[in-house]
Amino acid sequence: MVLLAIVACFSVAIAGGVTLLGFDDKPVQFAHRTTAGVERSPAADQRIIHVGDQPPVRMIGAPFVPNTNPRER
Repeated sequence: MVLLAIVACFSVAIAGGVTLLGFDDKPVQFAHRTTAGVERSPAADQRIIHVGDQPPVRMIGAPFVPNTNPRER
């Protein structure tokens, strides 16, 4: 706990010092992330893989069965 408190105080001191010195002069600009009007197509060299087209996986070993009743084994 003491180490956590020391690291937290050290981080707050560094952040406060950077804020007071004013290294960040540029205003914050957020990116425009709406893609309603933009259609994105997959790259020409990549093939589209559908989940239903994948072959089944061969399982080795006993299947996992969750223990829903812990009194019975």
